[in-house]
Amino acid sequence: MPGVGGIVKRKEVESFEKLHGQVEALYEEIGTLSKKSPNDALNKFKLKLINGLLSEANLLLKGDYRPLEGFGLFSEDDIPTNSDVTMVLAQYLNCLEKMRADNVHQDDLGSWVWIVDGRESEIRTAEPKKLKVK
Repeated sequence: MPGVGGIVKRKEVESFEKLHGQVEALYEEIGTLSKKSPNDALNKFKLKLINGLLSEANLLLKGDYRPLEGFGLFSEDDIPTNSDVTMVLAQYLNCLEKMRADNVHQDDLGSWVWIVDGRESEIRTAEPKKLKVK
């Protein structure tokens, strides 16, 4: 029952779980700022944190999972706005969810688990938000 996304390794799953939580938290935080002041520039401290997570995400999200063709990181010379960052983080979250949906399944007990190295693992995860019906 491997997912259609290919074979993920245990290390990728560990990276995914940590990264997904961090990107989601930043998306919510910057999203709140964006609602109040969408055109305000992000400060350099936040930009550095966001670029660090995007750099990790770019290593994990390869091929069809890459959210934005031609985009790598935000430029420190051209500081993005809150709404720019919110939009990009949303794209990364969607692609992370696609990766999860393609590489997990529900076990016999009804728990969602990762398919690691082509086999069902004991690593539980949240139910994918974007489930592809087969």
